[in-house]
Amino acid sequence: MKPEQIILVDTNIIIEAVRVGCWSAVTAHFRVATVAKCCEEARTGDQRRAGYIHVTEKDLQTRLTVHHVSDTELAHLALQDAESFRLDPGERHLWAHALQRDDKWLACCCDRAAVNAAVRLGWQDCLVSLEELANHAGVKAALKHLKPQFSKVRLSEWVTAALLEGGLS
Repeated sequence: MKPEQIILVDTNIIIEAVRVGCWSAVTAHFRVATVAKCCEEARTGDQRRAGYIHVTEKDLQTRLTVHHVSDTELAHLALQDAESFRLDPGERHLWAHALQRDDKWLACCCDRAAVNAAVRLGWQDCLVSLEELANHAGVKAALKHLKPQFSKVRLSEWVTAALLEGGLS
């Protein structure tokens, strides 16, 4: 991964990066992009819930490119991956956006269903963990606070399981 690499992120990555304090460093080091649905999800939720992380408008407007996804793009994803309906809305929008990109990108997600979809779409080599992003951005202090699903090890386990389930195609 190089500085200025395009990194597509989902809602959970935004929230966890804000929680552990590496969001500013990651967005400064990489060209981070997401979709409007992920921003909407990151700003909403039950604020009375224990552990709720408040993501501000400033977090989402600073060095973050936000793309809008059309119904046509969502339909294209559904045609490419019949199981995509199982994804959370933000992840579905992010993968629909990724499908139409023709540049070189990496994607960061921490949801097993999203990883499975990425593998079905042949993107297993495009996936990167938040742990790896924070490490490359030089935010080593944040690494000890990451939840397990944001680790390189967990992502690798999920990718391997998805490949085996799909017959290593």
